[in-house]
Amino acid sequence: MMYDQTRAQQSAGQTQGPAERRTPGPEPLLPAAERDKILLRLRHALNTFADTPREALEEAESAYDEATAQLVNALAERGRSLRADWQDRDPGTQSEELRLAMRQYREIIQRLLHI
Repeated sequence: MMYDQTRAQQSAGQTQGPAERRTPGPEPLLPAAERDKILLRLRHALNTFADTPREALEEAESAYDEATAQLVNALAERGRSLRADWQDRDPGTQSEELRLAMRQYREIIQRLLHI
């Protein structure tokens, strides 16, 4: 009931897409629009499974392949960015920046291990 009341009080322009309903936390690896496209493909596969199971499974597999490819690309880009931030720094004079880079590596690795 509370959900319906809250939703009814929102104007039409305030509705959120699936990727925007997340709780606050680390920045997502994929842009919201890309996540939404993949989720829509998965939903379509789920909704058509009863009528065309093989085609639905092929669609789900394709959505999975797209999601994993985009995640691999996003992680590679994040790694390049992190490396560029710390690699050419003098460790003695930039210790706070190096600590920040270490924290970012730790957070990304922990997120990956909790998938």
